[in-house]
Amino acid sequence: MGKTTGFLEYPRQENPFRPEEIRLKDFDDLHEAQPADARRIQAGRCMNCGVPFCQSAFGCPLHNLIPEWNDLLYAGQDREALNRLLLTAPFPEFTGRVCPALCEKACNLADDGVTNRDNELYLIETGFEKGWIQPRIPPVRTGKRIAVVGSGPSGLAAADSLNQMGHHVTVIERADRPGGLLMYGIPNMKLPKEIIKRRVRLMEAEGVSFLLNTEAAPCITDAYDAVVLCGGARKPRTLNTPGIDAQGVCFAVDYLTEATKALLRRTVPSICAKGKSVVVVGGGDTGNDCVGTALRQGCASVTQLEMLPKPPEERPIGNPWPQWPRVLRTDYGQMEALAVQESDPRIYETTVKSILTDENNAVTRLETVKLKKSAEGKLLPVPGTEQTLPCDLLLIAAGFIGCDGRTAETFDLFADPRGRLMPPDQTHHLGGRLFSAGDMRTGQSLVVRALADGRAAAQEIHAFLQKNSF
Repeated sequence: MGKTTGFLEYPRQENPFRPEEIRLKDFDDLHEAQPADARRIQAGRCMNCGVPFCQSAFGCPLHNLIPEWNDLLYAGQDREALNRLLLTAPFPEFTGRVCPALCEKACNLADDGVTNRDNELYLIETGFEKGWIQPRIPPVRTGKRIAVVGSGPSGLAAADSLNQMGHHVTVIERADRPGGLLMYGIPNMKLPKEIIKRRVRLMEAEGVSFLLNTEAAPCITDAYDAVVLCGGARKPRTLNTPGIDAQGVCFAVDYLTEATKALLRRTVPSICAKGKSVVVVGGGDTGNDCVGTALRQGCASVTQLEMLPKPPEERPIGNPWPQWPRVLRTDYGQMEALAVQESDPRIYETTVKSILTDENNAVTRLETVKLKKSAEGKLLPVPGTEQTLPCDLLLIAAGFIGCDGRTAETFDLFADPRGRLMPPDQTHHLGGRLFSAGDMRTGQSLVVRALADGRAAAQEIHAFLQKNSF
Protein backbone atom coordinates (compact mmCIF):
# COMPACT_ATOMS: atom_id res chain seq x y z
CA MET A 1 0.00 0.00 0.00
CA GLY A 2 1.70 3.18 -1.17
CA LYS A 3 5.36 3.20 -0.15
CA THR A 4 6.00 1.08 2.92
CA THR A 5 8.34 3.63 4.47
CA GLY A 6 6.76 6.71 2.87
CA PHE A 7 5.41 8.13 6.12
CA LEU A 8 8.94 8.01 7.53
CA GLU A 9 10.64 9.57 4.51
CA TYR A 10 8.19 12.28 3.42
CA PRO A 11 6.96 15.10 5.68
CA ARG A 12 3.31 16.12 5.56
CA GLN A 13 2.78 18.93 3.05
CA GLU A 14 -0.64 20.52 2.56
CA ASN A 15 -1.57 22.76 -0.35
CA PRO A 16 -0.01 26.08 0.72
CA PHE A 17 -2.01 29.25 1.32
CA ARG A 18 -1.46 32.17 -1.00
CA PRO A 19 0.40 34.91 0.94
CA GLU A 20 -1.92 37.01 3.14
CA GLU A 21 -0.86 40.28 1.54
CA ILE A 22 -2.00 38.94 -1.84
CA ARG A 23 -5.12 36.95 -1.00
CA LEU A 24 -6.62 39.70 1.16
CA LYS A 25 -6.96 41.80 -2.00
CA ASP A 26 -9.46 39.44 -3.61
CA PHE A 27 -12.00 36.69 -3.00
CA ASP A 28 -10.12 34.09 -5.05
CA ASP A 29 -9.18 30.59 -3.87
CA LEU A 30 -7.20 30.58 -0.63
CA HIS A 31 -4.74 27.92 -1.71
CA GLU A 32 -2.17 27.23 -4.37
CA ALA A 33 -2.37 23.79 -5.98
CA GLN A 34 0.70 21.57 -5.90
CA PRO A 35 2.02 19.66 -8.93
CA ALA A 36 1.17 16.01 -9.54
CA ASP A 37 4.54 14.78 -8.26
CA ALA A 38 3.97 16.46 -4.90
CA ARG A 39 0.57 14.84 -4.55
CA ARG A 40 1.98 11.40 -5.40
CA ILE A 41 4.59 11.80 -2.68
CA GLN A 42 1.88 12.73 -0.19
CA ALA A 43 -0.23 9.73 -1.25
CA GLY A 44 2.87 7.58 -0.69
CA ARG A 45 2.68 8.44 3.03
CA CYS A 46 -0.48 6.32 3.32
CA MET A 47 0.44 3.19 5.29
CA ASN A 48 -0.77 -0.38 4.86
CA CYS A 49 -2.86 -0.10 8.02
CA GLY A 50 -4.35 -3.17 9.59
CA VAL A 51 -7.41 -1.08 10.48
CA PRO A 52 -7.77 2.10 8.36
CA PHE A 53 -9.59 4.38 10.80
CA CYS A 54 -9.71 7.07 8.08
CA GLN A 55 -12.70 5.33 6.49
CA SER A 56 -14.34 4.30 9.75
CA ALA A 57 -17.05 6.08 11.72
CA PHE A 58 -14.31 8.17 13.36
CA GLY A 59 -13.04 9.26 9.94
CA CYS A 60 -15.12 9.65 6.81
CA PRO A 61 -18.94 9.81 6.99
CA LEU A 62 -18.96 8.78 3.31
CA HIS A 63 -16.67 5.82 4.09
CA ASN A 64 -14.38 6.75 1.22
CA LEU A 65 -11.93 3.99 0.26
CA ILE A 66 -9.03 6.25 1.14
CA PRO A 67 -6.10 3.80 1.30
CA GLU A 68 -7.12 2.30 -2.03
CA TRP A 69 -7.22 5.54 -4.02
CA ASN A 70 -4.13 6.87 -2.26
CA ASP A 71 -2.28 3.74 -3.40
CA LEU A 72 -3.46 4.22 -6.99
CA LEU A 73 -2.51 7.89 -6.87
CA TYR A 74 0.98 7.04 -5.61
CA ALA A 75 1.33 4.52 -8.46
CA GLY A 76 0.49 7.23 -11.00
CA GLN A 77 -2.88 5.70 -11.89
CA ASP A 78 -4.84 8.92 -11.51
CA ARG A 79 -7.90 7.90 -13.48
CA GLU A 80 -8.26 4.61 -11.62
CA ALA A 81 -7.80 6.48 -8.32
CA LEU A 82 -10.53 8.94 -9.31
CA ASN A 83 -12.89 6.11 -10.24
CA ARG A 84 -12.34 4.52 -6.85
CA LEU A 85 -12.95 7.86 -5.13
CA LEU A 86 -16.20 8.43 -7.02
CA LEU A 87 -17.59 5.09 -5.83
CA THR A 88 -18.40 6.76 -2.52
CA ALA A 89 -17.80 10.52 -2.87
CA PRO A 90 -20.48 12.38 -4.85
CA PHE A 91 -18.75 15.79 -4.98
CA PRO A 92 -15.03 15.65 -4.11
CA GLU A 93 -14.60 19.18 -5.47
CA PHE A 94 -16.68 20.39 -2.49
CA THR A 95 -15.29 18.18 0.29
CA GLY A 96 -11.76 18.65 -1.07
CA ARG A 97 -12.14 22.34 -0.21
CA VAL A 98 -14.42 22.66 2.82
CA CYS A 99 -14.34 19.33 4.68
CA PRO A 100 -12.52 19.57 8.05
CA ALA A 101 -10.88 16.25 7.07
CA LEU A 102 -11.98 14.06 9.96
CA CYS A 103 -10.19 11.25 8.15
CA GLU A 104 -6.82 12.95 8.54
CA LYS A 105 -7.17 13.23 12.31
CA ALA A 106 -8.32 9.58 12.49
CA CYS A 107 -5.29 8.51 10.44
CA ASN A 108 -2.88 6.10 12.16
CA LEU A 109 -0.32 8.89 11.79
CA ALA A 110 -2.58 10.94 14.09
CA ASP A 111 -1.77 14.66 13.96
CA ASP A 112 0.70 14.00 11.14
CA GLY A 113 -1.98 12.30 9.02
CA VAL A 114 -1.99 11.82 5.26
CA THR A 115 -3.27 14.83 3.25
CA ASN A 116 -6.39 13.02 2.04
CA ARG A 117 -8.39 16.21 1.44
CA ASP A 118 -5.78 17.74 -0.86
CA ASN A 119 -5.31 14.39 -2.59
CA GLU A 120 -9.00 14.00 -3.40
CA LEU A 121 -9.16 17.59 -4.62
CA TYR A 122 -6.23 16.90 -6.95
CA LEU A 123 -7.98 13.80 -8.33
CA ILE A 124 -11.33 15.46 -9.08
CA GLU A 125 -9.79 18.61 -10.56
CA THR A 126 -7.50 16.47 -12.72
CA GLY A 127 -10.58 14.57 -13.85
CA PHE A 128 -12.34 17.75 -14.93
CA GLU A 129 -9.18 19.14 -16.55
CA LYS A 130 -8.54 16.00 -18.60
CA GLY A 131 -12.17 15.45 -19.58
CA TRP A 132 -12.63 12.28 -17.57
CA ILE A 133 -15.73 13.73 -15.88
CA GLN A 134 -18.57 13.40 -18.36
CA PRO A 135 -22.36 13.33 -17.94
CA ARG A 136 -23.58 9.94 -16.69
CA ILE A 137 -27.00 9.60 -18.27
CA PRO A 138 -29.01 6.68 -16.83
CA PRO A 139 -29.71 4.12 -19.58
CA VAL A 140 -33.21 3.37 -18.23
CA ARG A 141 -35.77 5.62 -16.56
CA THR A 142 -38.21 4.30 -13.94
CA GLY A 143 -40.94 6.82 -14.69
CA LYS A 144 -41.02 7.91 -11.05
CA ARG A 145 -40.93 11.65 -10.34
CA ILE A 146 -39.17 12.98 -7.24
CA ALA A 147 -38.99 16.51 -5.87
CA VAL A 148 -35.96 17.56 -3.83
CA VAL A 149 -36.72 20.70 -1.82
CA GLY A 150 -33.47 22.57 -1.23
CA SER A 151 -30.24 22.45 -3.21
CA GLY A 152 -27.65 22.45 -0.46
CA PRO A 153 -25.23 19.55 0.10
CA SER A 154 -27.85 16.97 1.10
CA GLY A 155 -30.28 18.08 -1.62
CA LEU A 156 -27.66 17.85 -4.37
CA ALA A 157 -26.42 14.49 -3.08
CA ALA A 158 -29.95 13.06 -2.91
CA ALA A 159 -30.82 14.42 -6.37
CA ASP A 160 -27.63 13.03 -7.87
CA SER A 161 -28.16 9.56 -6.40
CA LEU A 162 -31.85 9.38 -7.29
CA ASN A 163 -31.16 10.53 -10.83
CA GLN A 164 -28.52 7.84 -11.27
CA MET A 165 -31.08 5.29 -10.09
CA GLY A 166 -33.19 6.30 -13.09
CA HIS A 167 -35.81 8.48 -11.44
CA HIS A 168 -36.88 11.88 -12.80
CA VAL A 169 -35.62 14.45 -10.30
CA THR A 170 -36.61 18.08 -9.90
CA VAL A 171 -34.76 20.27 -7.39
CA ILE A 172 -36.85 23.14 -6.00
CA GLU A 173 -34.82 26.06 -4.63
CA ARG A 174 -36.19 29.31 -3.17
CA ALA A 175 -32.95 31.24 -3.84
CA ASP A 176 -31.85 32.68 -7.19
CA ARG A 177 -28.95 30.21 -7.54
CA PRO A 178 -28.61 26.53 -6.61
CA GLY A 179 -26.20 25.39 -3.93
CA GLY A 180 -27.80 26.43 -0.65
CA LEU A 181 -25.14 26.60 2.05
CA LEU A 182 -22.47 25.86 -0.56
CA MET A 183 -23.45 28.90 -2.61
CA TYR A 184 -24.36 31.49 -0.01
CA GLY A 185 -23.12 30.18 3.36
CA ILE A 186 -19.46 29.60 2.43
CA PRO A 187 -17.35 32.48 1.05
CA ASN A 188 -15.99 32.38 -2.48
CA MET A 189 -12.33 32.18 -1.37
CA LYS A 190 -13.13 28.97 0.48
CA LEU A 191 -15.39 27.47 -2.20
CA PRO A 192 -15.31 29.31 -5.56
CA LYS A 193 -18.86 29.60 -6.92
CA GLU A 194 -17.81 28.54 -10.41
CA ILE A 195 -17.10 25.11 -8.89
CA ILE A 196 -20.76 24.83 -7.82
CA LYS A 197 -21.99 26.09 -11.20
CA ARG A 198 -19.84 23.49 -12.94
CA ARG A 199 -21.39 20.66 -10.92
CA VAL A 200 -24.93 21.95 -11.46
CA ARG A 201 -24.33 22.13 -15.22
CA LEU A 202 -23.15 18.53 -15.12
CA MET A 203 -26.21 17.42 -13.17
CA GLU A 204 -28.48 19.20 -15.64
CA ALA A 205 -26.75 17.39 -18.50
CA GLU A 206 -27.45 14.15 -16.64
CA GLY A 207 -31.17 14.92 -16.45
CA VAL A 208 -31.73 16.75 -13.15
CA SER A 209 -34.03 19.79 -13.39
CA PHE A 210 -33.66 22.89 -11.21
CA LEU A 211 -36.50 25.26 -10.35
CA LEU A 212 -35.08 28.45 -8.84
CA ASN A 213 -36.83 31.34 -7.07
CA THR A 214 -39.53 28.84 -6.18
CA GLU A 215 -41.19 28.00 -2.88
CA ALA A 216 -42.34 24.40 -2.45
CA ALA A 217 -46.11 24.13 -1.99
CA PRO A 218 -48.03 21.36 -0.20
CA CYS A 219 -49.53 20.22 -3.50
CA ILE A 220 -46.20 18.83 -4.68
CA THR A 221 -46.90 15.70 -2.63
CA ASP A 222 -49.67 15.00 -5.17
CA ALA A 223 -47.57 15.91 -8.19
CA TYR A 224 -44.56 13.74 -7.29
CA ASP A 225 -44.09 10.13 -6.23
CA ALA A 226 -41.79 11.23 -3.41
CA VAL A 227 -40.64 14.52 -1.89
CA VAL A 228 -37.45 14.91 0.14
CA LEU A 229 -37.05 18.03 2.27
CA CYS A 230 -33.44 19.23 2.36
CA GLY A 231 -33.86 22.82 3.52
CA GLY A 232 -31.04 22.78 6.07
CA ALA A 233 -30.96 24.12 9.63
CA ARG A 234 -31.19 27.80 8.79
CA LYS A 235 -32.78 29.23 11.94
CA PRO A 236 -29.93 31.19 13.58
CA ARG A 237 -29.29 31.38 17.30
CA THR A 238 -29.64 34.97 18.51
CA LEU A 239 -28.38 36.86 21.56
CA ASN A 240 -30.59 37.58 24.55
CA THR A 241 -29.13 41.07 24.76
CA PRO A 242 -30.59 44.58 25.04
CA GLY A 243 -30.24 46.45 21.74
CA ILE A 244 -30.34 43.36 19.53
CA ASP A 245 -32.67 45.19 17.13
CA ALA A 246 -30.14 47.99 16.47
CA GLN A 247 -28.95 48.95 13.01
CA GLY A 248 -25.64 47.28 12.24
CA VAL A 249 -26.55 44.02 13.99
CA CYS A 250 -27.07 41.05 11.69
CA PHE A 251 -26.75 37.31 11.51
CA ALA A 252 -23.64 35.84 9.93
CA VAL A 253 -25.59 33.89 7.32
CA ASP A 254 -27.23 37.11 6.06
CA TYR A 255 -23.89 38.91 5.98
CA LEU A 256 -22.12 36.11 4.10
CA THR A 257 -25.04 35.70 1.70
CA GLU A 258 -25.04 39.39 0.82
CA ALA A 259 -21.25 39.37 0.40
CA THR A 260 -21.43 36.52 -2.12
CA LYS A 261 -24.39 37.98 -3.99
CA ALA A 262 -22.57 41.31 -4.36
CA LEU A 263 -19.44 39.53 -5.55
CA LEU A 264 -21.36 37.59 -8.20
CA ARG A 265 -23.31 40.68 -9.31
CA ARG A 266 -20.22 42.93 -9.11
CA THR A 267 -22.08 45.38 -6.88
CA VAL A 268 -21.46 46.90 -3.46
CA PRO A 269 -22.95 44.72 -0.70
CA SER A 270 -25.80 46.23 1.29
CA ILE A 271 -24.12 44.92 4.46
CA CYS A 272 -20.48 45.94 4.21
CA ALA A 273 -17.61 46.05 6.71
CA LYS A 274 -15.55 48.69 4.91
CA GLY A 275 -14.08 51.17 7.37
CA LYS A 276 -16.01 49.69 10.30
CA SER A 277 -15.07 48.21 13.64
CA VAL A 278 -16.44 44.69 13.31
CA VAL A 279 -17.21 42.31 16.16
CA VAL A 280 -18.05 38.67 15.42
CA VAL A 281 -19.82 36.62 18.07
CA GLY A 282 -18.95 32.95 17.59
CA GLY A 283 -15.70 31.06 17.26
CA GLY A 284 -16.65 28.37 14.75
CA ASP A 285 -16.11 28.07 11.01
CA THR A 286 -18.84 30.59 10.22
CA GLY A 287 -17.34 33.13 12.60
CA ASN A 288 -13.96 32.64 10.98
CA ASP A 289 -15.52 33.12 7.53
CA CYS A 290 -16.99 36.42 8.76
CA VAL A 291 -13.53 37.53 9.91
CA GLY A 292 -11.99 36.70 6.52
CA THR A 293 -14.81 38.40 4.63
CA ALA A 294 -14.69 41.56 6.77
CA LEU A 295 -10.94 41.88 6.21
CA ARG A 296 -11.40 41.60 2.44
CA GLN A 297 -14.08 44.29 2.54
CA GLY A 298 -11.62 46.64 4.25
CA CYS A 299 -12.82 46.76 7.84
CA ALA A 300 -11.01 49.07 10.27
CA SER A 301 -10.68 46.27 12.84
CA VAL A 302 -12.17 42.88 13.62
CA THR A 303 -12.67 41.17 16.97
CA GLN A 304 -14.05 37.67 17.53
CA LEU A 305 -15.77 36.78 20.81
CA GLU A 306 -15.83 33.17 21.99
CA MET A 307 -17.87 32.08 24.98
CA LEU A 308 -15.76 29.03 25.75
CA PRO A 309 -12.23 28.99 27.22
CA LYS A 310 -9.22 28.92 24.92
CA PRO A 311 -8.68 25.28 23.87
CA PRO A 312 -5.44 23.54 24.82
CA GLU A 313 -2.68 23.16 22.25
CA GLU A 314 -2.43 19.41 22.86
CA ARG A 315 -5.15 16.78 23.20
CA PRO A 316 -6.76 16.88 26.66
CA ILE A 317 -7.37 13.79 28.74
CA GLY A 318 -10.58 12.15 27.59
CA ASN A 319 -10.06 13.14 23.95
CA PRO A 320 -7.88 10.31 22.61
CA TRP A 321 -7.04 9.47 19.02
CA PRO A 322 -8.84 8.68 16.71
CA GLN A 323 -11.44 11.16 17.96
CA TRP A 324 -11.44 14.66 16.49
CA PRO A 325 -8.89 16.64 18.54
CA ARG A 326 -10.49 19.38 20.62
CA VAL A 327 -7.43 21.61 20.48
CA LEU A 328 -6.64 25.19 19.51
CA ARG A 329 -7.07 25.71 15.80
CA THR A 330 -6.18 28.92 14.00
CA ASP A 331 -8.00 29.11 10.66
CA TYR A 332 -7.35 31.27 7.61
CA GLY A 333 -9.39 34.28 8.78
CA GLN A 334 -7.67 34.42 12.14
CA MET A 335 -4.26 34.06 10.44
CA GLU A 336 -5.15 36.98 8.18
CA ALA A 337 -6.23 39.09 11.14
CA LEU A 338 -2.94 38.29 12.86
CA ALA A 339 -1.09 39.47 9.74
CA VAL A 340 -3.06 42.73 9.48
CA GLN A 341 -3.64 43.64 13.13
CA GLU A 342 -0.61 41.86 14.58
CA SER A 343 -2.83 40.38 17.27
CA ASP A 344 -5.20 37.45 17.59
CA PRO A 345 -8.77 38.68 16.95
CA ARG A 346 -10.20 36.17 19.43
CA ILE A 347 -11.24 37.03 22.98
CA TYR A 348 -12.19 33.93 24.96
CA GLU A 349 -14.75 33.36 27.73
CA THR A 350 -16.53 36.56 26.75
CA THR A 351 -19.99 37.49 25.52
CA VAL A 352 -22.03 40.61 24.77
CA LYS A 353 -23.84 42.05 27.79
CA SER A 354 -25.50 44.97 25.98
CA ILE A 355 -25.45 46.77 22.65
CA LEU A 356 -24.99 50.52 22.84
CA THR A 357 -26.43 52.74 20.10
CA ASP A 358 -26.56 56.37 18.96
CA GLU A 359 -29.63 58.57 18.49
CA ASN A 360 -30.41 56.76 15.21
CA ASN A 361 -30.42 53.34 16.92
CA ALA A 362 -27.20 52.37 15.14
CA VAL A 363 -24.72 50.26 17.10
CA THR A 364 -21.60 52.16 18.22
CA ARG A 365 -20.22 50.12 21.11
CA LEU A 366 -20.62 46.82 22.90
CA GLU A 367 -20.49 46.15 26.59
CA THR A 368 -18.88 42.74 27.08
CA VAL A 369 -18.55 40.55 30.15
CA LYS A 370 -16.36 37.60 31.06
CA LEU A 371 -17.92 34.18 31.56
CA LYS A 372 -17.12 31.37 33.96
CA LYS A 373 -18.49 27.84 34.09
CA SER A 374 -20.48 27.04 37.22
CA ALA A 375 -20.41 23.75 39.12
CA GLU A 376 -23.48 22.73 37.13
CA GLY A 377 -21.67 23.43 33.88
CA LYS A 378 -23.50 26.65 32.99
CA LEU A 379 -21.65 29.69 31.65
CA LEU A 380 -22.36 32.60 33.97
CA PRO A 381 -21.26 36.27 33.76
CA VAL A 382 -18.53 37.36 36.15
CA PRO A 383 -19.49 40.63 37.90
CA GLY A 384 -16.96 43.42 37.60
CA THR A 385 -15.42 42.17 34.33
CA GLU A 386 -17.41 44.43 32.02
CA GLN A 387 -15.53 46.17 29.22
CA THR A 388 -16.49 48.33 26.24
CA LEU A 389 -15.56 47.59 22.63
CA PRO A 390 -16.05 49.91 19.64
CA CYS A 391 -18.43 48.33 17.15
CA ASP A 392 -20.11 49.56 13.97
CA LEU A 393 -21.06 46.10 12.70
CA LEU A 394 -22.00 43.18 14.95
CA LEU A 395 -22.14 39.77 13.25
CA ILE A 396 -23.83 36.96 15.15
CA ALA A 397 -22.30 33.60 14.23
CA ALA A 398 -23.57 31.62 17.21
CA GLY A 399 -24.82 28.60 15.27
CA PHE A 400 -28.29 27.41 14.33
CA ILE A 401 -31.18 26.02 16.35
CA GLY A 402 -33.13 24.12 13.73
CA CYS A 403 -34.89 24.17 10.42
CA ASP A 404 -36.72 27.10 8.90
CA GLY A 405 -40.23 27.13 10.34
CA ARG A 406 -41.73 27.92 6.92
CA THR A 407 -41.03 24.43 5.62
CA ALA A 408 -42.56 22.73 8.64
CA GLU A 409 -45.66 24.91 8.41
CA THR A 410 -45.98 24.38 4.65
CA PHE A 411 -46.13 20.60 5.02
CA ASP A 412 -47.96 20.58 8.37
CA LEU A 413 -45.01 19.02 10.18
CA PHE A 414 -43.77 19.42 13.74
CA ALA A 415 -40.10 19.84 14.53
CA ASP A 416 -38.66 18.04 17.54
CA PRO A 417 -37.26 20.00 20.54
CA ARG A 418 -33.98 20.45 18.65
CA GLY A 419 -35.75 21.99 15.65
CA ARG A 420 -35.27 18.91 13.44
CA LEU A 421 -37.64 17.16 11.06
CA MET A 422 -36.47 13.74 12.17
CA PRO A 423 -38.95 10.84 12.37
CA PRO A 424 -39.22 9.11 15.77
CA ASP A 425 -37.52 6.01 14.35
CA GLN A 426 -34.64 8.24 13.11
CA THR A 427 -35.12 7.15 9.50
CA HIS A 428 -35.72 9.65 6.67
CA HIS A 429 -39.41 8.84 6.12
CA LEU A 430 -41.73 11.49 7.55
CA GLY A 431 -44.85 9.68 6.41
CA GLY A 432 -46.81 9.42 3.16
CA ARG A 433 -44.54 10.53 0.33
CA LEU A 434 -42.47 12.91 2.48
CA PHE A 435 -38.84 12.38 3.50
CA SER A 436 -36.17 14.58 5.07
CA ALA A 437 -32.38 14.67 4.80
CA GLY A 438 -29.31 16.64 5.82
CA ASP A 439 -29.25 19.34 8.48
CA MET A 440 -33.04 19.62 8.33
CA ARG A 441 -33.17 16.06 9.68
CA THR A 442 -30.04 15.86 11.85
CA GLY A 443 -29.51 19.44 12.94
CA GLN A 444 -26.51 21.64 12.10
CA SER A 445 -23.55 19.54 11.01
CA LEU A 446 -20.77 19.25 8.42
CA VAL A 447 -21.07 19.38 4.64
CA VAL A 448 -19.67 15.86 4.37
CA ARG A 449 -22.28 14.53 6.82
CA ALA A 450 -25.05 16.26 4.86
CA LEU A 451 -23.77 14.61 1.67
CA ALA A 452 -23.80 11.21 3.35
CA ASP A 453 -27.30 11.78 4.72
CA GLY A 454 -28.60 12.86 1.30
CA ARG A 455 -27.28 9.66 -0.24
CA ALA A 456 -28.78 7.59 2.58
CA ALA A 457 -32.15 9.26 2.03
CA ALA A 458 -31.95 8.45 -1.68
CA GLN A 459 -31.50 4.77 -0.90
CA GLU A 460 -34.51 4.84 1.43
CA ILE A 461 -36.65 6.63 -1.15
CA HIS A 462 -35.60 4.19 -3.86
CA ALA A 463 -36.67 1.25 -1.68
CA PHE A 464 -39.94 3.02 -0.88
CA LEU A 465 -40.72 3.55 -4.58
CA GLN A 466 -39.97 -0.08 -5.37
CA LYS A 467 -42.57 -1.15 -2.82
CA ASN A 468 -45.22 1.41 -3.69
CA SER A 469 -46.88 2.34 -6.97
CA PHE A 470 -48.99 5.47 -7.35
